[in-house]
Amino acid sequence: MAIRITFRPEKNQPPIVQTSQVQPLTSGADSIQEPQRGRKVIHNVAENKDIAEILAELDALVGLTTVKRLINEIQAYIEIQKRRTREKLTAEPLVLHMIFRGNPGTGKTTVARLIGKLFKEMEVLQKGHIIECERADLVGEYIGHTAQKTRDQVKKALGGVLFIDEAYSLARGGEKDFGKEAIDALVKAMEDHKNELILILAGYKHEMEWFLQTNPGLRSRFPIHIDFPDYSIDELLRIGDSMLKARQYEFTLEARDAFRFMLQGVLNSHPYAGNARLVRNMVEKTIRKQAVRLYQKSSSSREELIRILPCDLSLDEEDLK
Repeated sequence: MAIRITFRPEKNQPPIVQTSQVQPLTSGADSIQEPQRGRKVIHNVAENKDIAEILAELDALVGLTTVKRLINEIQAYIEIQKRRTREKLTAEPLVLHMIFRGNPGTGKTTVARLIGKLFKEMEVLQKGHIIECERADLVGEYIGHTAQKTRDQVKKALGGVLFIDEAYSLARGGEKDFGKEAIDALVKAMEDHKNELILILAGYKHEMEWFLQTNPGLRSRFPIHIDFPDYSIDELLRIGDSMLKARQYEFTLEARDAFRFMLQGVLNSHPYAGNARLVRNMVEKTIRKQAVRLYQKSSSSREELIRILPCDLSLDEEDLK
């Protein structure tokens, strides 16, 4: 039996944990396996350097406070079940399939990759890799083709995470669309490989809610729903600073003010475009424009190569896509 974790919509409220019965653990993605003989037993997360590094990487992400809290709760719960198993206590098997809801550029793919690595170190997944796909990777052109394409993606993901972006597109074509065949194949794979696979479906919040309503059996198979909020202006600025710093660039004070003004204009006119993907596009274009400006000079000082000026900033409609 599975433990059902329902996350409340209110902030700072703990999730609701429901179980129908308690049973001993078995191996796999929806359960915790007792350590094998000869394998080092980790009695504290702090003793596992790799887990600590992954959690630190998660914590270093800008914003996503609620997302981080929920993942830490899931990680802590898994660890405690492992401790209960070592003490010969009954422990709860877990269903870890997830729904990620949020606008583009809010960190869904980044967090999915970290979850794969985290669950590998916790011995929930064998490999912890992530296979990213969308409708075109799953839906075929004729009857029977879709099921095979979907099985191929599932096979690649065994031992790790299968991450499907814009998953709601699988149900948009109606009953006769081949997307329904992909959904059926995924549901079957979740049963056939429940010990080897974690499925994460991602997309816009409202579209994902509609998607779950198209198939009554889907919602119960995805007990963990995580909402990814849009970034604030200050968070977007921090993301921009971080991206530039990683490339050994930095804004002048005037350029940073200009960058903030541009971001505010985007949020006012395109409320769903103001996320990390937009910032990355703007940063990459800014670096290119700075290069063109400096290339016109015969030489450049170290400071000039680092500084981003207001004249290096630009934004067009292509950056909003």
